[in-house]
Amino acid sequence: MTFQGRRTLTIGGASWLLLCAASHGAIADDTPSASTPTQLPDITVTAPSPIQRHRTVTTRTPTRAVRAAPSRNRERAPAAQPAPAVAAAPAPQQGVLPVVTDQFATVTVVPNEELRRQGGATLGDLLFSKPGITGSSFAPGASSRPIIRGLDVNRVGIVENGLGGGGASDLGEDHFVPIDPLSTNQVEVVRGPAALRYGSTSIGGVVSATNNRIPDAMPTCTAAPFQTYGLPAKAPLADVGSPGCLNVETRTSVSSVNRGVEGGMLLDAGGNNVAVHADVYGRTTSDYSIPSYPYLFDQTRPVNGRQPNSATQSDGASVGASYFFQGGYIGASITQNDSLYHIPGIDGADHQTRIDAHQTKIAVKGEYRPDAAAIDAVRFWLGATDYRHNELGLADPADSSSDGVRQTFTNKEQEARVEVQMMPFNARFATVTTAFGLQAGHQELTAPSPDDPTSPLNGLWDPNKNNRVAGYVFNELKFTDTTKAQIAGRIEHIDLSGTTPAFIPPIFDVATDPASIGPATAQNPNFTPKSGSLGLIQNLPWDLVASATAQYVERAPKPAELFSRGPHDATATFDIGNPNLGIETAKSIEIGLRRATGPLRFELTGYYTRFDGFIFRRLTGNTCDESACQLGPGLELNQARYSQRDAIFRGAEFQSQLDIGPLNGGIWGIENQFDVVRATFTDGTNVPRIPPARLGGGLYWRDSNWFAHINLVHAFAQNDIAVIGETPTAGYNLLNAEITYNTKLTSSWIGAKEMTIGLVGKNLLNQDIRNSVSYTKDEVLLPGIGVRAFANLKF
Repeated sequence: MTFQGRRTLTIGGASWLLLCAASHGAIADDTPSASTPTQLPDITVTAPSPIQRHRTVTTRTPTRAVRAAPSRNRERAPAAQPAPAVAAAPAPQQGVLPVVTDQFATVTVVPNEELRRQGGATLGDLLFSKPGITGSSFAPGASSRPIIRGLDVNRVGIVENGLGGGGASDLGEDHFVPIDPLSTNQVEVVRGPAALRYGSTSIGGVVSATNNRIPDAMPTCTAAPFQTYGLPAKAPLADVGSPGCLNVETRTSVSSVNRGVEGGMLLDAGGNNVAVHADVYGRTTSDYSIPSYPYLFDQTRPVNGRQPNSATQSDGASVGASYFFQGGYIGASITQNDSLYHIPGIDGADHQTRIDAHQTKIAVKGEYRPDAAAIDAVRFWLGATDYRHNELGLADPADSSSDGVRQTFTNKEQEARVEVQMMPFNARFATVTTAFGLQAGHQELTAPSPDDPTSPLNGLWDPNKNNRVAGYVFNELKFTDTTKAQIAGRIEHIDLSGTTPAFIPPIFDVATDPASIGPATAQNPNFTPKSGSLGLIQNLPWDLVASATAQYVERAPKPAELFSRGPHDATATFDIGNPNLGIETAKSIEIGLRRATGPLRFELTGYYTRFDGFIFRRLTGNTCDESACQLGPGLELNQARYSQRDAIFRGAEFQSQLDIGPLNGGIWGIENQFDVVRATFTDGTNVPRIPPARLGGGLYWRDSNWFAHINLVHAFAQNDIAVIGETPTAGYNLLNAEITYNTKLTSSWIGAKEMTIGLVGKNLLNQDIRNSVSYTKDEVLLPGIGVRAFANLKF
């Protein structure tokens, strides 16, 4: 059986359209059942690697608009021809490990078929068991932000179609990420040099979600009059004025662990150079089931087999359209996300805490390929987000009439980016391709409290503003067909403005002595962080690819780290910012070895990062309430001050699949995974809340329609904990299994053309699972045993 892989590289879903040559690997060539080829899933990587395009057979049905070739020193490309007589490409093979070998650092890809199988209400839940990645799990199923190699919030970027996700998830672990996997077609986790294009706050990496809310291709129906085979650097304009067509997809599932029901519908239509997209989704769940008692330190509360106060409700909708013209397109979309979810834990259950969040997002993007000798393509992104959530709950757990708004967060943010990719030129020693980018943004944050507007501790921080502008460049040098390098750099300037008290002593009580905290003082810090990277990729025998990167990244402090001065219920801390924080510097190296084709597919990565001035929340041992702090324990909140110390992160990641051989008309095989990160300050003490080492493996079987899979991941106990405020976390075994059936439908009474249905079992051993990176791990268990049934129909 022959497996053919294709990788399509894009920038934040805006389609760099950099197609890499199809790679082939023989698998059990003497297999009797190997009569038709199968293909790997499409992989869309958001790395800005300006690789010259190669002709390759594409499996996507949309036909993109490409421009005519200039005649200067080049042979004009022939006109678009009908597709040559080749065997029809089958559906992407389910369950094949997508390994990306043409990037300078590790890229984790969750393709569309895996998204539909695995589900996951949040990005953190979706990526929870991927090597090197976990989720914050503050409110499983509602607010779980991805954590990459032990780095979170201010060091992990989250983007949708190339624009920031918005929201306030980096300001509090209880805040949801307003990007729902149910409305997403693919998720990529990009590490290394490629993350520089999104800013210095992406030291850990970027989680990029892509969908078709702004169409970047004209949709085609089942029988198009032509098909584009590859996208060479210069090619004639494809016929974008094709006859109109309509494609509809439905996504539904039910889950036993939380009695959850979710559904979504996507619509893509096009004709006469205009493509339109619309989608709508919704989800509702009850309190989820747990294996045993969730509270380690409070055994007095009945829970009835469920995690108290963990129900959720969310919905959203989007509409967008694009116009295609000679050499490019321009499109826009508007999206609404709404979520109402409860916060589990002792305090959350007592106060019936819940968050009512709303986000409106407008996005515009486009691409133009001028008929010019020097410029290959110009691309741009524009976005504006208006986000607001109210934190609701009882002021007094014994008084149901005290229910109301306890805290409000707002985020108004605008972002713009433009990139210019130059045509490759021959520098004798290498073929050089350069891409330039300019990015700018503005953000206004507020977090007022309705309880006492006159208090110097009114809310978590006063209103603050954040203005930033940056430029970056990527240069790729192709020395030979097997060796290439990349040199990238970024410089940005950041201006912040906010207010903090002139001083906040370790002990104070503003209720009895308002002068115990200094008067409000305006702060206007500014920073100019600079970053650079160098990468190398070398193709080796046996389809192996080796890579090495070195990075120097500077990060400016975020507003929360500078301006906080109040209670933060999410982390049960009283946060005190430090307006004197300086730039954080990360110096890292990463090496990798990967293989994407053949019976053995794997990726192995090792990394080492030295942080100078690592910014973190330091627990002091003092405790606070909403208006006072005292020495030692006794009050409900732990006092936490933002500080800087040098730190070292090092670790490794591995995952693999090995196709053993034929079985009942399909292929069966084994898979393995391992990841570990060790993070210490330079004095040898531990960085808090670091994920444990994990080791896993499983079996799978697949044919052209079916995919069956069982996998066990063992997380070791995490005893490398901070000196103050952190407890050890027990290990666990997470056993998951699934069976999926996918088929094309030639005739159906409901009119569907393709169907995917399946069952997924999670935590089948019904183990107590506590996530060591979660602030609420001692009070919140992850869901127990559950089964999810799903169905996906395409019309």
